[in-house]
Amino acid sequence: MEFVAVAVAGLVGSFCSTLSPTTELAWVNRLCSRGDIASELGSFLSPNANIHFPRSEGFLESTNRWSTLGTPNISVVVEVANENDVAETIKYANTHSLPFLAVNGGHGAISSLEAVNNGIQIWLNQLNSISIAKDGSTATIGGGAPSKHITETLWAENKQTVTGICECTSLIGPGLGGGHGALQANYRLVADQFVSLDMVLANGTLITVDENSDLWWGMKGAGHNFGVVTSITSKICDVPHNGLWSYTNFIFTHDKVEVLYETINEMLLPDQPQDIISFSFFTNIPAIDPENSVVIFFILREGKEAVGSEYTDPFTNLAKWLRMEETSPPCQKEGNTQLRFPVDLQEFNPTAQHAAFDLFSKTANEAPALAASLFLLEGYSIQGVKVIPADSTAVPNRDANLLISSYLVYKPDGEGLDTKAWDLGENMRQILFKGSGQEHMYSYVNYAAGNEGPRSWYGYEPWRLEKLRALKEKYDPEHRFSFYAPFD
Repeated sequence: MEFVAVAVAGLVGSFCSTLSPTTELAWVNRLCSRGDIASELGSFLSPNANIHFPRSEGFLESTNRWSTLGTPNISVVVEVANENDVAETIKYANTHSLPFLAVNGGHGAISSLEAVNNGIQIWLNQLNSISIAKDGSTATIGGGAPSKHITETLWAENKQTVTGICECTSLIGPGLGGGHGALQANYRLVADQFVSLDMVLANGTLITVDENSDLWWGMKGAGHNFGVVTSITSKICDVPHNGLWSYTNFIFTHDKVEVLYETINEMLLPDQPQDIISFSFFTNIPAIDPENSVVIFFILREGKEAVGSEYTDPFTNLAKWLRMEETSPPCQKEGNTQLRFPVDLQEFNPTAQHAAFDLFSKTANEAPALAASLFLLEGYSIQGVKVIPADSTAVPNRDANLLISSYLVYKPDGEGLDTKAWDLGENMRQILFKGSGQEHMYSYVNYAAGNEGPRSWYGYEPWRLEKLRALKEKYDPEHRFSFYAPFD
């Protein structure tokens, strides 16, 4: 690391020479006055690790986030190349009483992240290796590997595993919160694929966690509260049906909202076929209706060349693909605020659906800055999810049929627009929750806005939070991992 340390020291000098004397970042001032991060930390890092400082290209790339919501305040980025780099960075942060935050895809968007102040970001993007076991039953996947890289690597060997539907997110990030995906009907959640986790605890200790550890329960559903996962060994399986999927999509105007969701209830709920997935979202397409929002609805079916008229005819009588690829809008990091207000439902209340739709449409007309927003209604098959005993993981509410969430997108433009967006998202969520008649509001932790609270994220049974907090006191007694949906 001698060359790297010298190079980093030079970067520190160059960076510090550009700072204004009034700079208020205490950690940056300390860094510039001592210039010792290169020698103190750099000398312990591997040759391929890098340290990035503000205004450098690496810093800008690594701290560029999918959403400006809850943006953490980062003073320096350590781009790690192996698990030991993660451990040494955590030890350094602890020695200097600095917060740290591990980042892979950069898509975690929750208000609690803004509690990171003058922190060290641990960037996992180099940890993207994938190796398939000789028997073909598992794969070991690096903590920074994005879903598209995982899918393409496995498919090249006629293998697959459960990932989220968005290509640009990581596998581990969503998996630590449970992880819904298109294959869950047959193979369960992302977290249910875990065989073992290599991770670094808050004190810099490297451990491997598997079913023999008491931490195993908490890592599957609330894992972001316990450590930095550097790699996982995950179950994989052969790709069936040559990977064939079919889909049909529809666009409905505002006058069809209630009958659409009545039909979905009748045709697909509560026992949705295992090979069927349904999605819908409220959006704005002025070319179709310049005054009202519309609903895009589509059905996907695995293993068939066509969805089948038995499923499509009812919707045809009423009246692009998921847009989750790397080049699609949901994968871009363009300085937008992107808010989600999730709520789990068992079925649709058509009247409540129409009320939420009307509010969405009205607000989009009154506030054009929000016109690019969506309201997403995901209907995965859940047979595989339900077969896992509810008390066997930290994932709550496995019986939920529907994952609902606003997806409010806008360029930051002051508190007034922020307030309007938050009010819209929360009011739509409350309309649907109250219309459901459910006792408790569950909010999928990977979509959380931050105002829902631990019971909504991790479950209302008192023993769940008690068990999580006991694990926290054992494995992270200083509460160093307390930035993403904390329960402490």
